[in-house]
Amino acid sequence: MTAPTGETLDQVFETIAKRHREFIDGKVGNSRTAKLFKRGSAKIAQKLGEEAVETVIEAIKGRKGHLIEESADLLYFLLVTWKDQGIKPEDVWKELKKRHNLPEAKERAGRLE
Repeated sequence: MTAPTGETLDQVFETIAKRHREFIDGKVGNSRTAKLFKRGSAKIAQKLGEEAVETVIEAIKGRKGHLIEESADLLYFLLVTWKDQGIKPEDVWKELKKRHNLPEAKERAGRLE
């Protein structure tokens, strides 16, 4: 079995976006995501911060399994935060490529000049 890639994050983001649309349309369900959107931006940001701290704690303790679990939670809440703030994953991927001098970003930059 191969490890998931950024595609997995994109799929999770699409599910989050669907829940957000349902929230906007007044169809708030019982999902964790829908409940987060109902509670608002401050609560979403708070949850992101809590998960970040929990991830750091597990890294310090060196508990790999727990670190993986907390990392998954952190990524989920980061994606919810992006959706809440109107950020698309591809915007972040583009920034990462630019910052890390990845060849694909250099090619596009050259074509734009």
